[in-house]
Amino acid sequence: MNCSISGEVPEDPVVSKKSGLLFEKRLIERHISEYGKCPITGEPLTADDIVPVRTGKIVRPRPAQAASIPGMLGMFQLEWDSLMLANFAMEQQLHTARQELSHALYQHDAACRVIARLKKERDEARSLLALAERQIPMSAQSTIAANASVHSNGKPAADDQLGPGLRNVRPGISPNILDDMTECNSVLSQQRKRRQISPTLAPVDALERYTQISSHPLHKTSKPGILSIDIHSNKNIIATGGVDTNAVIFDQPSGQIISTLSGHSKKVNSVKIVPRDDLLITGSADKTVRIWQGSDDGNYNCNHVLKDHTAEVQAVTVHATNNYFVTASLDGTWCFYDLSSGLCLTQVEDPSASEGYTSLAFHPDGLILGTGTTGGLVKIWDVKSQTNVAKFEGHVGAVTSISFSENGYFLATAASDGIKLWDLRKLKNFRTFTPYGPDTPTNCVEFDYSGSYLAAAGSDIRVIQATSVKLDWNTIKTFPDMSGTGKATSVKFGPDAKYIAVGSMDRNLRIFGLPGDDSAMEP
Repeated sequence: MNCSISGEVPEDPVVSKKSGLLFEKRLIERHISEYGKCPITGEPLTADDIVPVRTGKIVRPRPAQAASIPGMLGMFQLEWDSLMLANFAMEQQLHTARQELSHALYQHDAACRVIARLKKERDEARSLLALAERQIPMSAQSTIAANASVHSNGKPAADDQLGPGLRNVRPGISPNILDDMTECNSVLSQQRKRRQISPTLAPVDALERYTQISSHPLHKTSKPGILSIDIHSNKNIIATGGVDTNAVIFDQPSGQIISTLSGHSKKVNSVKIVPRDDLLITGSADKTVRIWQGSDDGNYNCNHVLKDHTAEVQAVTVHATNNYFVTASLDGTWCFYDLSSGLCLTQVEDPSASEGYTSLAFHPDGLILGTGTTGGLVKIWDVKSQTNVAKFEGHVGAVTSISFSENGYFLATAASDGIKLWDLRKLKNFRTFTPYGPDTPTNCVEFDYSGSYLAAAGSDIRVIQATSVKLDWNTIKTFPDMSGTGKATSVKFGPDAKYIAVGSMDRNLRIFGLPGDDSAMEP
């Protein structure tokens, strides 16, 4: 008979009065001293409940494996294999425990930040409530101003149609809009946790073979230069903004211009396509922002001319809901707009700084906004409270471009001193690239939709493989600037990175991809 604990023949057997089970005496006594119960049945058990069993002296037979040297070597090998497997399992458990601990610490840090922000919002709300109680008569004036900003047909009036006292009235971001943005954030965050790289994404070896496959003269020769590019991912439609004051809508599969949008009086610094309802937003050096609506005949009509800024509009970014957008200007403010009405809900200025904004981008989840300044400072904003929650220093010169990775963790910024990558979880710079010389700025950085590649534009165009904080980010392809100007200004990945659109300081839009790959042209 074998011990119920070890499974071996006991040297000093004892039996339990309560369960009748056989045990090795030293094992059951140690278990009783530690736990006070039967290890098999779980019943209370004391040393008085076990009875020694008298047996004759047992001479254990030698196992067959131990009867020869090869057998003993086999036994040792089995013991070694078991030890290695147990050690591997223990290392896996240790790795899992470390990951769980890191995640718990990250959640704790995030919770502390949320609590601090909520306390700040509570205090601000209390102060605003106290102020409102003291200034109740002001509510009547605000109602008059809001009504005056709407025509009799229900459409909002343009700023130049309002009186000077009403032009700066900002209703603020309403609770309904905040709820809409928060809900969008929750949905996208959950989707990101389950997100997988598309199986149709162009692999690294394909990008290494990319070359220029087409060039399209979209803008005027008298004022050459493409300053901004955006791509409608579902239709393969490309929008460009140029020095010639025009924006151009271009059908990439057919290679035809759909429409040329004229209306700005100075260069168009930024263009953004809104997939919903065929809308396009342009920001210009003439201090205005225009919202264009596409029609069935392919033409685009200007629905709104927004004149809230007092200096060049440098950048435009669209919220993930496609219901709101933000503009940034050299006047040191950024404006949050409702897209359908063209109404500026709030205009935010950092009282602690006088620098203008040169670049702008929404975080993929939509509750964080990144801005770059003329002084090389990158600021991260909480859109709900319109407060600056983080600052990244280190760039030299104006921050020319900002791009968030779709994974939600990485931010790429560009300036005259090169490219910097920031980890938003730890709020620090983890990698710096200097692809060009000190006299050649990096004009644009752009992640592809999957977050697998990062493109940079300067004196040439480079594609970098995005990895992680600890791994190297290697350049997998370099395209020369075919314009001859030595200044590539904008770059954008097509769907699944099947092609790359590049704008330079000549009038041509250039497409890089695999020669003869017709799948890249299909919407």
